[in-house]
Amino acid sequence: MSSSAFDHPEARAIATAPKGVHDRLSLRDHIVSVEIGAFQAERDIVQRLSFDVVVEVSAPDADLEDDVDKILSYDRITWAIEHELAAERLNLLETLAERIADRILQEPQAMRAFVRIQKLDKGNGALGVEIERVPGQGGAQASDLRAPLVCFMPQEAVGSDLLDDWIAQLAARSEPVVLCLDLPDSQERLGQARAQLNFDLLAIEQAAWKLAARFDVLTVAGTRTELDWAMKNGQTIVWAPSKLVLDATDTPEPSPAHLALWFAQQWGASKLICFGDSLPMAHTIPFQTVTLDQSEI
Repeated sequence: MSSSAFDHPEARAIATAPKGVHDRLSLRDHIVSVEIGAFQAERDIVQRLSFDVVVEVSAPDADLEDDVDKILSYDRITWAIEHELAAERLNLLETLAERIADRILQEPQAMRAFVRIQKLDKGNGALGVEIERVPGQGGAQASDLRAPLVCFMPQEAVGSDLLDDWIAQLAARSEPVVLCLDLPDSQERLGQARAQLNFDLLAIEQAAWKLAARFDVLTVAGTRTELDWAMKNGQTIVWAPSKLVLDATDTPEPSPAHLALWFAQQWGASKLICFGDSLPMAHTIPFQTVTLDQSEI
């Protein structure tokens, strides 16, 4: 076993193979340039990552008939990598490896996955992580979650006499509910785009904590892990946007209404409710407006 510790994941798969014969798919030396890293020095720069992946798959039940749709194709491995890299900017290789393995193991034929990721431009050697996972061993999958109802609440709605009724109705709903808040009316303008974005996001998060302090049924969540857990446990969420927005690979329009729409699109919302005026942009998500004198949602 010790002799294969630093070998390609395929050697480890062979050395630890369970009983029975399984086919293996192998991806070697797949190099992608991406922004990743927990340190400030790794912000706003790209570095090369090398991916080595092995997937053990079950033997086919019948003749494949030379049909690519009847197998777990190599493209599904590279697609899993591309999808997770595009989802958000990450700090840790460990997180990226977990998510890639989780996505690959959603394939019905996949029985075990080995994922090795190395940073090629950090230090004098290749620094990396390698994991081994089987179905059900990783984190929660998006398919485990019901599509959330996303609500944009401008300042006028938060200050409404009907707010207590609205919160009670939203908390009683069966699907996950996520509230997206507005900026304070008197938000200061800084004149520098990046600084303004961070300043505005922090102001929205302050408003989120202030609202959650008023209602015991509300919980603040900002990371994907926090959001996943709160949705799965039926909590009514106030979104703290800094983490997801600053780590996004497709930075959304920074206005609060656009952030609410972006969140709804990212999470595949069942509906987007706007309290007050309609959202001032085109959208494809089912949409509802609740007027400020409308007590029933």
